[in-house]
Amino acid sequence: METVADRGRELLRLQAGKSNGDSMEEWCQKLLDGHGEASSIAIARDILQRYIDADDTERTQFFELLYSQFGPSASQINRTAQRYFETEQDDDLLELIQAVEPPRQELFRQLNMAPYGTRTLVDMRSDLIRFARARPHLQIVDADLKHLFSSWFNRGFLRLERIEWTSPAHILEKLIAYESVHEIKGWNDLRRRLAEDRRCFAFFHPALQDEPLIFLQVALMNGIATTISPLLDQDADIADAQQADTAIFYSINNSQQGLRGISFGNFLIKQVLTELQQEFPSLNTFTTLSPIPRFGGVLRNMATGGSQVGFDSDLVRTMLGGFADVLRDPSGLDDVIEALLAAMDDERNNLREELRDALRLIVLAYLTRARRVDGSLHDPVAEFHLANGAALERINTFADVSERGLRQSFGCMVNYRYDPDMVVANHERFVNAGTIAMSKSMARDCQRIESMLDEAA
Repeated sequence: METVADRGRELLRLQAGKSNGDSMEEWCQKLLDGHGEASSIAIARDILQRYIDADDTERTQFFELLYSQFGPSASQINRTAQRYFETEQDDDLLELIQAVEPPRQELFRQLNMAPYGTRTLVDMRSDLIRFARARPHLQIVDADLKHLFSSWFNRGFLRLERIEWTSPAHILEKLIAYESVHEIKGWNDLRRRLAEDRRCFAFFHPALQDEPLIFLQVALMNGIATTISPLLDQDADIADAQQADTAIFYSINNSQQGLRGISFGNFLIKQVLTELQQEFPSLNTFTTLSPIPRFGGVLRNMATGGSQVGFDSDLVRTMLGGFADVLRDPSGLDDVIEALLAAMDDERNNLREELRDALRLIVLAYLTRARRVDGSLHDPVAEFHLANGAALERINTFADVSERGLRQSFGCMVNYRYDPDMVVANHERFVNAGTIAMSKSMARDCQRIESMLDEAA
């Protein structure tokens, strides 16, 4: 592709990195107007190189250009829509479909033909997501690029690979760089995570062969893990994987910010589950040990008057009613939520045992009741696993007492269970009726919460 682009540049009489003085708009229009294959690839490569060399201001201007000059024509849409409504003919429908598609989508397709075009476009979308926070109108440009990525990164193009200690060094380095759930603290830590009683699987794409798109870390052990520290202990003895009865999915990472919103994780977990069953017939339990990344922030926000749909301060105060004296005495605070936060933030944490039961119920209420504006669960990890067919198995208090774990969720973590025989049914009930599959103990705790709220009412 580089050779073809160089030939195309020769045909266009371009100097390396130059575009004959044309503006970015003129150069993009030339690409859309059509040329021979070699010259089109050369133009696409030069546009992408100009983007790579640009600073944030110039990159923002490029996205503004895509928004204002390469969107669909409203008048053409109106004309073709009216004609189709009158005739209901297939030819008119096809013309309407063509009118609705923005020219920038074809521009992205052409840019993708350049050498390393896919890699550059993924990085480009990472910038676009960042810029769109301050410029919401650019979200329509992001929607076009995301639409194309949904096809280009279809599951049918992905390749599942196990990453081992003997994998290429540049792949191992990227695991360290991309791990965002539980930091990998150097090569010794990584080596332990890739030992014989561990597994790491990743999806790769042909256009990004050296880039794991998403990777999943698994611990093979006996019994369900309820705390994270043994799984991350670099000095822990290596267990006999052949004797394990449980697989714990303890870290899943989307590596590419530019592919945010493109679903890989549901396919990855299910395929890894199948791979593990084939390699280890003795495995009969598959669970996660998952963080609750937004719980701490929601609870702290309540102390300053904030609330969340379905999960407000009145509900939390009701569940803390039986613990009011225990909380108020050491803190001297009248409000039980403020007293709870003070107890959780106390490094001595002398009330840990007394608060386990109350904290578990509050977390359960948050996971099952708190909602976002669109009606989905507020906790993104819960939404992901439950929509993927998992069941809420157990809430573990003080399971992650690292600085990050205490800040995010007061140390709480969740086991979501993947039962191969129930995954499809659980998924259907959740997405169609919002029904959350859960263990018997979690169901009993939900009933306790309902009873508390009924009594308070």
